[in-house]
Amino acid sequence: MLFTNAKIVTLQDNQDYGLIEDGAIALDGETIVWVGPAADVPAAYRNAQTHDLGGRLVTPALIDCHTHIVFGGNRATEFELRLNGASYEDVARAGGGIVSTVKATRRATEQELLADALTRVDALIAEGVTLIEVKSGYGLDTETELKMLRVAREIARARAVDVRTSFLGAHAVPPEFAGKPDAYIDDICIPTLRAAHAEGLVDAVDGFCEGIAFDTAQIARVFDVAVELCLPIKIHAEQLSNIGGTQLAAKYGALSADHVEYATDADAQALAKSGTIAVVLPGAFYTLRETQAPLIASFRDHGVPMALATDCNPGSSPLASPLLAMNMACTLFRMTPLEALLGMTAHAAAALGAPDRGRITAGARADLCIWNAAHPSELAYRIGFNPLHQRIFKGSL
Repeated sequence: MLFTNAKIVTLQDNQDYGLIEDGAIALDGETIVWVGPAADVPAAYRNAQTHDLGGRLVTPALIDCHTHIVFGGNRATEFELRLNGASYEDVARAGGGIVSTVKATRRATEQELLADALTRVDALIAEGVTLIEVKSGYGLDTETELKMLRVAREIARARAVDVRTSFLGAHAVPPEFAGKPDAYIDDICIPTLRAAHAEGLVDAVDGFCEGIAFDTAQIARVFDVAVELCLPIKIHAEQLSNIGGTQLAAKYGALSADHVEYATDADAQALAKSGTIAVVLPGAFYTLRETQAPLIASFRDHGVPMALATDCNPGSSPLASPLLAMNMACTLFRMTPLEALLGMTAHAAAALGAPDRGRITAGARADLCIWNAAHPSELAYRIGFNPLHQRIFKGSL
């Protein structure tokens, strides 16, 4: 196929949009084979099936690189509690938070979890997403963690979207191991990781390194097994405090360190040295009414690529709109619209170890979005407005 009469946002580098005003894109199956000015289309592609895009904007498809989109129940009641004065930590220590979702997720069948998750997945697809990361972590026992990962795999069979799974067994200490986090890591988390890997259910390993979850030594034990299994690493770090999670991510050469509100300039330097992506999650910052914003300027100054995601989950970020996440990143964190778009495309791809996604260039996967927009800054500018005209997934409209 050949797409013509388009404003193409190539994102060829991280300095500008790489905008081609009157551009064309040639696809061969699932791959982009040429992109450039319409006047320069090679002879080999001029007789291809042609689609005139009417001057519309074309960007790489969006990527949501951090979600907890498979879960049971919801936590609207806790949302109300927080608005009446309870903190996120108060709710968690009282048996709410992640643990309340664990109870609902354990009760749900695979079919129920899939049906519920697809309602959120459809919302992401409707705004141009073609690749979603899905974490486990609401099971905290072997049976339910495996159930969640199987459901995550099923999403890609039920919808035209790719899914990358992250094992997040080290998400919280379940009630039956209250006060015994080390025993949980040794007796449940690590054996479950091995079982999930043996079943082919794991693309990466994550951990929640926080005062209300696990410390660096406990997360390191999980990461050591990930290294043994040749699985890439991600981490929830410095969301509510700084206990060293970002430095741990850098030490292990993690794909990404996510949240990072309490990360320091020294942490940013460590991420830059290790090549780890900083994933910013404004939905959680907004929902929890936090005041400690990530040091965007430090990441920028040290050349740390910043990815952006919805963090779609039932408690701290019930957000299923990547476009709103882009607006939040600009408004709350002072990211630029270019940084927000890179965060939802090229840098999100890097955070998932998917180098063939997120830019419009020859050899890249033909995952594209066609927008009813005149300039890419519009994608982060509007609130509650979806300008998507068409989505292209694996070269198919």
